[in-house]
Amino acid sequence: AFDESADAEATPRGHPPDGGKSRVIDIVDMCQQINKPNHFTSAYDIENLVVRRGLEFVIRVTFNRPFAEGDDFQVEFLIVAAAQHKGTQVVVTFGNRNGGPWTGRILETSGETLMLGVTPTADAVVGKFRTYVAVMVGGGLQRTKRDPSTDLYVLFNAWCQDDAVFVPNDGERREYVLNDTGVIFQGSVGAVSHRNWTYGQFERGILDACIYILDASRMPIYNRGNIIKLVRKGSAMLNSQDDNGVLVGNWSEDFSMGTPPTSWTGSVKILLQYVNTGVPICFAQCWVFAGVFNTFLRCLGIPSRVITNFSSAHDNTGNLKTDLIFKPDGTPDKRHTRDSIWNYHCWNEVFMTRPDLPPGLAGWQVVDATPQETSDGHFRCGPASVSAIKEGLLCHQFDSGFVFAEVNSDVVFQKRDRYGTLSPFRVDKTHIGQAIYTKAVGSPAPMDITITYKHPEGSADDSRTMARAEEYGCERDHSELPQTQLSVAISCHLGQDVNLALEFQNQGEYPRSVQAHLSGSVVFYTGITASQFKDQSFSVTVTPYQSERRQQSPDSPYMPHLGAQLCLHFVVTGQADDQSVSAIKVVNLQTPSLTMTVSGTPQVQQRMYVTVSFTNPFNFPLHNVHVAMEGPGLMSDRTRNYSVINSQSSFSWTEEFTPRLDGPRCLVAQLNSSNLSEVSGHVDVIISP
Repeated sequence: AFDESADAEATPRGHPPDGGKSRVIDIVDMCQQINKPNHFTSAYDIENLVVRRGLEFVIRVTFNRPFAEGDDFQVEFLIVAAAQHKGTQVVVTFGNRNGGPWTGRILETSGETLMLGVTPTADAVVGKFRTYVAVMVGGGLQRTKRDPSTDLYVLFNAWCQDDAVFVPNDGERREYVLNDTGVIFQGSVGAVSHRNWTYGQFERGILDACIYILDASRMPIYNRGNIIKLVRKGSAMLNSQDDNGVLVGNWSEDFSMGTPPTSWTGSVKILLQYVNTGVPICFAQCWVFAGVFNTFLRCLGIPSRVITNFSSAHDNTGNLKTDLIFKPDGTPDKRHTRDSIWNYHCWNEVFMTRPDLPPGLAGWQVVDATPQETSDGHFRCGPASVSAIKEGLLCHQFDSGFVFAEVNSDVVFQKRDRYGTLSPFRVDKTHIGQAIYTKAVGSPAPMDITITYKHPEGSADDSRTMARAEEYGCERDHSELPQTQLSVAISCHLGQDVNLALEFQNQGEYPRSVQAHLSGSVVFYTGITASQFKDQSFSVTVTPYQSERRQQSPDSPYMPHLGAQLCLHFVVTGQADDQSVSAIKVVNLQTPSLTMTVSGTPQVQQRMYVTVSFTNPFNFPLHNVHVAMEGPGLMSDRTRNYSVINSQSSFSWTEEFTPRLDGPRCLVAQLNSSNLSEVSGHVDVIISP
């Protein structure tokens, strides 16, 4: 039993202490030096013991007299949800007396001191427990007073075979649970870029922040050991869309009321600011949602990783068709195009069992905190089985149909006549979900995991998957389009300017005169146009069985249009009698890097220095420059601002730090300005104990 009053100092109910007796229990020692290495929790910057469920930990209890065989005592663990003033109590007994589900044993007796072993169940509730020791004295129960130093955190356990998040491979456990830095891939197919991200799940205050998020969600205590319910609740709480959650999404260019998404170096600052203010943090886009969600998951012991899907369909009609609409003259009809193709979209995967699904559908599951569609009334997504998505088994919960469309939609090019009637003129079944990447285990390199989501395009297995998906209600395109003898392709060379080559090919026996149109825009990574800098119509004649190549360059410079966007989007369309052609090209611009160097003795608790330097290589000044850097286990978040950095001007910034953790560590820096973003740098350092 437990006290459910509003008193924050809730304690277990029991008999009153034996008033006249002296205190029976002198010391309760949580044996952190023994337990933390055994539970892989030494990295947590926290005063209390952190353990993983399903694995024994030890407690040393000292009484005021030698322990006798018949002495009756128990250890009690109480978890209380701060927002609800409700909780649950676990009683651990020793000897022959029956207790709760957690098991206890006496490991060693030495005079007044007992060494006790306690094993939480592999499905125990995850969170922060208070610890009490109670002894039967003269017919009454004497219990230790509340002592914050004996509080205990219990996490999921990827090392325990009976835990729902068990991962068999040790290298994967270390990557997906213990690695506190990572790489998030961005850009586009053929021009993949990346950003280093500080997860920082072991930094001071982060574990309490993750528990605060669960409390703020009002998630019942008894559900917090259930991995499916917990990640589903976390997916909803990481965005602020309908529950006052952690992050506010913003896909505009106006970040004046908060921090631009490109300025964040990691999750730590975001989570600490949220827990300290209780107010959603501005602003995030998909990689920020995925990075912070990854911190939340790994901090609680859940194996997780960030995924990037290149050419990701965001389909507003809920079918397997992404409709791109064009006007009668071949120019893009942005007003009537509702669907969009994101250059990339980031989400998370969590490794877990799925007892609610048929065999074979456990393992990696998609969870996504970016608010896109509601699921059971909240903006969240998953967990959706990756294996189920690959096989088109879209009847299974949760949100597998939505993720399936993100990686498998057909792109349908529709022409809209003057009466508003749409007629398809081209279907591309291979553009969406061209590549799906995550960080490789033990390496910053990308690992292509496309094959885990989909069979090879056009294979017999792929056809079976698509047919099965349609049986479960996914609507595909079945337009009967005539074979075209005309095609067009776009290639690009990046120098001081963007130089395009348009190649029209004619496979027919007659010459073709093509009325063509080229559109060039600066776009958000979501595919939405920020500004247009090229809009040109032209004609080209292609002789039979030949190709005709046309060079193009922008009419006006694109750099003034960039702002926070570093992506150019070109669309060419053409009409020749009864035949239509089209092609899309996405160009990601490369930015310069920050230079980072470290000096000093690379050893725990020894003074070190890091220097960040940068020279503006552009022929225009950078305004309102904000530079941030941090390194988990090394240095907390530091920032510096510069009002302007003129063309060819430089800055150099040095900070002192003292490493807290040994092993391979990483420092990350990010530069953001009002007219250029995505300038980053990192430096790796190995710290000796």
